[in-house]
Amino acid sequence: MQLSEHLTLAEATKSQTATRLGIDNSPTIAHLESLRSVAKNIFEPIRNHFGVPIAVTSGYRSKALNDAISGSRRSQHCNGQALDIDADVFGRITNGEIFHYIKSNLDFDQLIWEFGNEDNPDWVHVSFVGDGSNRGEILTAYRENGRTRYKKFK
Repeated sequence: MQLSEHLTLAEATKSQTATRLGIDNSPTIAHLESLRSVAKNIFEPIRNHFGVPIAVTSGYRSKALNDAISGSRRSQHCNGQALDIDADVFGRITNGEIFHYIKSNLDFDQLIWEFGNEDNPDWVHVSFVGDGSNRGEILTAYRENGRTRYKKFK
């Protein structure tokens, strides 16, 4: 099933952890609508702008899957509102380019420079809330004393 021209439901729900542990990672109808919205408003504009394949390394997560990976209880992935994008998988553009494109051109709820270095994040987390209440929050994720912390992006 296509969520948008270049993103399938299989790509947005794929999880090695779910497969390994036998976890059902099927979205509800409401989650599916949110996935379509993030695909249309975030993924497709990025894909069309750069014109190259872009990998989704994490999309929808069922509660069971989110618990299995120790994800945040408030994760927008569980609502079908977030994607983790990694351009490094295909190597044609950088995650930094994607981050800055989203920051400058798209409406989003949350945009996170996930780890990496000052030139390129390891991946980009981006969320979109379809009801028009997007916060435009921009953060950097980093590790401190073995824990993930967040600060405002500079």
